[in-house]
Amino acid sequence: MMDIGLLLFPELTLLDLVGPREVFLGVPDAKVHLIWKNRELVPVGHGHVMQPTMTFDECPQLDVLCVPGGASVNVLMEDEETLLFLQNQAMKARWVTSVCTGSLVLAAAGLLTGYRAASHWASLDQLALFRAIPVNERVVIDRNRATGGGVTAGIDFALRLVAEIHSEDMAKAIQLRMEYDPHPPFIGGSPRLAEPELVARVKQNMEAFLAKRRAVSERVAAKLRSSS
Repeated sequence: MMDIGLLLFPELTLLDLVGPREVFLGVPDAKVHLIWKNRELVPVGHGHVMQPTMTFDECPQLDVLCVPGGASVNVLMEDEETLLFLQNQAMKARWVTSVCTGSLVLAAAGLLTGYRAASHWASLDQLALFRAIPVNERVVIDRNRATGGGVTAGIDFALRLVAEIHSEDMAKAIQLRMEYDPHPPFIGGSPRLAEPELVARVKQNMEAFLAKRRAVSERVAAKLRSSS
């Protein structure tokens, strides 16, 4: 039996969690847990709520620890209770993983130092503040760290992880059951493919938010360096 735990926190990006969870639920011997500080309903944005299945204190030692991303990562990076939970679990977990900007939370916990890692393209560069190695790829696996890029990459990440843990055949079977065969209606879901003017406009719209996130990352990274 394998215990897979996904961090369920307020105002996360819902697809960061439910995409990988759908994949992991296809693993026959896996128990998939949604974990938070308490069992109260968690607001996950846009009027949606989700129910944690267990608390930090109730959580067994996980085989796979996964942190989704979202706007509230800015808060989570300085949440000592959450960071301590991640650090304790990571000591014995077989895999320490994230989707999207969840990698910034792992980095804030000191769990990506010296590791290659992915994140959402708009925040990818901030990983370097934590002495992680930013990699502009959809899925990055470095030893027992597996990280996915932005939002939709969570499904790719989870399928790759199932192939690593079990077999490529199992991952392919889950992919087929999900009919995961994406054909985006437009070319440009990545800055590498989008028109430069579109990338510039999207970046400008995110500028104020990203500046706030960078300020948090710089503050947390400095604290990590001073304590090491």
